Amino acid sequence: MIAKLKGLIDSVGDDWAVVDCGGVGYLVSCSARTLARLQTGAAAALLVETHVREDAILLYGFLEAGERDWFRLLTTVQGVGAKVALSILSVAPPEQLLQIMAAQDRAGLTRANGVGPKLAVRILTELKDKAGKIALGGFVPGAASGASVSALPAASGPLEDAVSALVNLGYKRLEAFQAAGEAARELGDAAEASALIRAALKRLGKDLTR
Repeated sequence: MIAKLKGLIDSVGDDWAVVDCGGVGYLVSCSARTLARLQTGAAAALLVETHVREDAILLYGFLEAGERDWFRLLTTVQGVGAKVALSILSVAPPEQLLQIMAAQDRAGLTRANGVGPKLAVRILTELKDKAGKIALGGFVPGAASGASVSALPAASGPLEDAVSALVNLGYKRLEAFQAAGEAARELGDAAEASALIRAALKRLGKDLTR
């Protein structure tokens, strides 16, 4: 099984790249995010996930272990094949996917081609508890230095009430969840929804007291 390819990028297409390894060209499917970082003629090292079928051997390439791990996790969900998993990774990088899972943000997933509302719910339901186990090595945007992405709390109780209120005010669920989650860390577990809303609105650029 091929686990890694290191060589020169021979060519890049809409959803693939050819990696020249000692004169042998390997066709590798990649997310748009990965492809944007590959340059024809430049050296690259891709982590590879190999899928063997009766009629083909398919290679999927990743520049980061986090993206590869999310690919593996996404493809465990019924209805999510390799193509859909790459589509999801094209619109949401690994660090954002963890936040999407915690926020149960369907809209964040349905931006990907091939993901409808029903499949988005299935992904969120099946992966919510598994997602935190992935070692991403990233950080929550706006969090204090050294804060793990897994530190963002799941939405429930006052936090969920605050998120729902912010969504009703017109904010996207993911940005509402991020702002309210950061407010919850700052104010503590005993904070009421009203306090979380005020603190979150300040983070989002609005002050409820004005």
